[in-house]
Amino acid sequence: MSALPSTEALVAGIQSWVRCESPSNSPEGVTKMAALVEAQARAAGLTVEVTSLGADTGPLLYATNRAADDTRKGILVLAHLDTVHPIGTLQENPCRIDGDRLYGPGSYDMKGGIYLALTALSNLVKPGSTQLPVDFLMVPDEETGSHASRASIEHYAANAKYGLVCEPARPNGGGCVTARKGTGMLRLNVKGRPAHAGMQHEKGRSAIREMAHQVLALEAMTDYERGVTVSVGTIAGGTVTNTVPAQCRCVVDFRVPDMGAAEDVLRRMRNLCAVGPDVELDIDVELNRPPMVRSDAAVALLEMAQGYAREAGFELAEAPMTGGGSDANFTSAMGVPTLDGLGADGNGAHTLDEYVLISTLQTRVKFWELLLRQLA
Repeated sequence: MSALPSTEALVAGIQSWVRCESPSNSPEGVTKMAALVEAQARAAGLTVEVTSLGADTGPLLYATNRAADDTRKGILVLAHLDTVHPIGTLQENPCRIDGDRLYGPGSYDMKGGIYLALTALSNLVKPGSTQLPVDFLMVPDEETGSHASRASIEHYAANAKYGLVCEPARPNGGGCVTARKGTGMLRLNVKGRPAHAGMQHEKGRSAIREMAHQVLALEAMTDYERGVTVSVGTIAGGTVTNTVPAQCRCVVDFRVPDMGAAEDVLRRMRNLCAVGPDVELDIDVELNRPPMVRSDAAVALLEMAQGYAREAGFELAEAPMTGGGSDANFTSAMGVPTLDGLGADGNGAHTLDEYVLISTLQTRVKFWELLLRQLA
């Protein structure tokens, strides 16, 4: 087993990836990013497979040290190649070093984390160099909900003993995640009746007026004590100012801590009824990601990971439940003990101030090497 790269080499590698912009809405960018990662994985000697998920999504990348005849349940490492940052963000947040911070779009969420995990696995290429076979799955569409890649995630999770996710470590301490809220979306369309706003106002049925009632009902489903949030994120309606609006639509985000809360919110949303006469509601609601519920098995995995972290030179804290979802929600819901937020330490995810802490890279890559090599 060869020595792990120096901090300088880790920085240079992460920088090369950050300079490849890969927003979710750019399949070409995600494809270029996948090609960079594929080349590095193949050069290390890992077995690599690239699968197209369609021209509008980008490829799925799989790398493993699993022997061809090894069908044991192994370690599933999950990561995403896409970012939220549009092409051109490098001009606003250029890839640069300022003190202990390596800046650049996607550096923290989550190219730094992928680089650390892949570097560790590249040191453990030969079958048998890890207690369990390691399957590393990198998806192109996590930031938009993993709709195209979910089936693949669940396919590999079905043969996983553990799940490890490269999402960034939590800010201000580098804690990992054992619980995430489930995420869902409601698309609500209201159909009213148009009429001249001056001459025949009484014959109209305002879709915007009806939507106002529905927005209040939806926002009232928020229950902070229970951990449920409902947010009307976008709304649009009407055509011209002198016509009673016949159409209005909104998109609603909701977050739930457990399946009981999820089922309650889904039921209430599906049972929405029109307040005004002669208007229709078209309701399309789904739970996109099931909740990642903290389990005894995940706590046991955390305790093992904390031991490897101490051996690597840092303390791995457990972060409180987070409202954001990730692909860990899928593996956890399948009963696979999963730890999330094991990626790079830093701050500023989804902002123009995103960065990775350079001083943590060496200990983090050592942690990944211990985790992949010794988990059994």
